[in-house]
Amino acid sequence: MVKYSNTHKVFAFALSFLILISSLSLSIEKHFCGDTLVDVSIFTEADTCCGGDAKASEVSIVKKSCCKNEVDVIDGLSVITINSFEDLDITQQHILFAFSFSYLSLFEDIPKAIIPHKEYSPPKLIKDIHVLDETFLI
Repeated sequence: MVKYSNTHKVFAFALSFLILISSLSLSIEKHFCGDTLVDVSIFTEADTCCGGDAKASEVSIVKKSCCKNEVDVIDGLSVITINSFEDLDITQQHILFAFSFSYLSLFEDIPKAIIPHKEYSPPKLIKDIHVLDETFLI
């Protein structure tokens, strides 16, 4: 049974999180009132500070609004291409084949060792022989 260390688990989790983030699309909305940033939102619409469109419809003179909205869209991976072995050049095919063959040959099975005394149980000791004979290793 193979046991993985904590660093291996953290590294695998970080790589899977990186793949998840790279395939995620985001839209970031920023609302400016003049030159000052008022609100930033990631998934929803940004709150406005200009009071709304009701006042603009009542007033006959149209004023230029001091507010502006910026939308930044970050596209994730939308198309995932899957290449087959035949799409590679002949040199790349040879290198891939040689690398996979040499990598797989690193992990050859070790034959099971035969242990002849596996089922042997030693006799029960009634007295300590070394103490009785007074023979001690120094």
